[in-house]
Amino acid sequence: MREVFVATSVFACLMIASLGALLNYSKLPARHLQEETNTVVRLVANIFVVMTSLVFSLMINSAKNTFESIDNNVHAFATEIILLDRTLRAYGMEADQAQERLIIYVETALTNPARIDDTLVRGDRASEQVLNAVGDSLSAMRPTDPGHVALWNDARQQFQRIVEQRWDIIEQSAGVIPLPLIFMLSAWLVLIFASFGYRAPRNMIVISMFLVSALLISASLYLVLDMDVPFTGIIEISDAPLQRALAELQH
Repeated sequence: MREVFVATSVFACLMIASLGALLNYSKLPARHLQEETNTVVRLVANIFVVMTSLVFSLMINSAKNTFESIDNNVHAFATEIILLDRTLRAYGMEADQAQERLIIYVETALTNPARIDDTLVRGDRASEQVLNAVGDSLSAMRPTDPGHVALWNDARQQFQRIVEQRWDIIEQSAGVIPLPLIFMLSAWLVLIFASFGYRAPRNMIVISMFLVSALLISASLYLVLDMDVPFTGIIEISDAPLQRALAELQH
């Protein structure tokens, strides 16, 4: 997964940068060890600390907005499924086939090993055919009176909204944080950690702080990237809305 690779790579780069600077600064020529040089290094590092904080805040906000947007769409998707089921029930026995196929679609989404990841979101052909079968059943219905015509039109509109919302979720599920931004942020972090190692005392406390800091920063980056792709990883969109919708359909 992308987030695991990025987090692992960032952790390794931060440790190499900090420990490399810590172990090798004494080998530099004397003119590179002057206090003036150290002051400039710290000032430059401070600039990138501020920039990194701003960019990381933007990444967190972007991932949060993506997660919330898809979560809202999944709730709306489940709601439309329930409303379509209610319309089909009101229509009568002729809508039983469409209602049964709608239940099959939701069951397929929930019983898939990857839950809604593969079936609902990635647009695989099998689930798409199951959902299209619901539309075929609606098209096969032949209402004969104004009341049934109105219900049939409502059902078709609700089905169309379900299809549109499904594809909205598909289009949003790939994440919005661009890789170049991640690489740039990683480069800034490497520079910052290298400056920390420059002229730092060589002891286990300093090394331990480098280790813990690199681990926590990498973990934070992993969580942000994981939230940006909300159907995989440890932070996932809940399938509870679809569970409730299935319970309503089977009631």
